[in-house]
Amino acid sequence: MTAQHPSPHPSNHSSQPAPGRPDGIRWPLVAGLAAMALLWPLTGLTGVGGSGPGRAFAIIGITAVVWIGVVGFGRVARPVLTLTLTGLAFGIVATATSMLFGGPGLLGDGAAAWTVVPALAMDTFWGFVAGLLALAVQRARAGAGR
Repeated sequence: MTAQHPSPHPSNHSSQPAPGRPDGIRWPLVAGLAAMALLWPLTGLTGVGGSGPGRAFAIIGITAVVWIGVVGFGRVARPVLTLTLTGLAFGIVATATSMLFGGPGLLGDGAAAWTVVPALAMDTFWGFVAGLLALAVQRARAGAGR
């Protein structure tokens, strides 16, 4: 009798946790997507995108498209939880960057420390919304493949 091993790529990618991971969260993916918070200081240092609301909207749009695209078109289990946690991690990276390097942004320009909690809540909420959209993409793709 031979033991059967689960496939590394589950066929039902939207509802089953990844094999070997009870929570189904790919932490390196969360960290990588959260690292997009570094776009703000990088574009500020390089001057790419100018300044003001145009740059902010471009970074938000690029981040949303990447998050929804990677999770929605990838075989990512638990997309809503994954991107909710990504939003929280994004906020932590953004806050830490602002605190370390200063400049415009949370705490970097002398904002009160109490603003950290609402800012993290907002980033977490936007991650949740992106997760819902990624789940919709996964379901639409699964429906189209039938």
